[in-house]
Amino acid sequence: QRSNGQSGSRVVPKSSDMDHLTNASDEQLMARVTARDADAFEHLYDRYAPVTLGIIVRIVQDRTEGEEVLQESFWRVWNQAETFDPAKGPFRAWLFSIARRQALDLLRRRNVRPQAARDENEERQFEQAAAPDNVGEAAEQAIAAEQMRGAMTHLPQEQLQVLELAYFGGLTRQEIARTTGLPLGTVHTRARLGLQHLRSLLGAGKNDE
Repeated sequence: QRSNGQSGSRVVPKSSDMDHLTNASDEQLMARVTARDADAFEHLYDRYAPVTLGIIVRIVQDRTEGEEVLQESFWRVWNQAETFDPAKGPFRAWLFSIARRQALDLLRRRNVRPQAARDENEERQFEQAAAPDNVGEAAEQAIAAEQMRGAMTHLPQEQLQVLELAYFGGLTRQEIARTTGLPLGTVHTRARLGLQHLRSLLGAGKNDE
């Protein structure tokens, strides 16, 4: 059940309004969410819930708990909509960052309650989830987290998608391929080009200082 911050009945939007929302960018929808537009929020949910759930389940290793974390993540999107700043990066990166933080918080709560531990590998799973491998690690080394969001706005869309899933979602290249349906070789290429682009952007930023 999605939380939209409203209770009781609401007017069903006209089809033209729904078409407008369907074609709206993430940033346009978030502007409406900030104004407490529940329909815009539902469009964002439908647009990103599946891939976000995949990221969360990869971390927590439990679909039921993953769905709870997903709801909590989107509840925070609704309640903290005014904190989203498109100048710092795309909505997807902001959402994936929230979801990953909530998933890691769940793992931390498990670790401080030994009786709730699911298996003997849980601590190792947490360590692996806390430190993204492959593309995520390389990206983190290339540029600081706050700078990452700004720099990523300059990437081509196909490179942006791969690096967002790696850096903010914590997915490996193999998991990105499964999530997006892209061939693994394409993921490798887009990750390599995206990282090269990020490093060049970082170098340009330092030269401008």
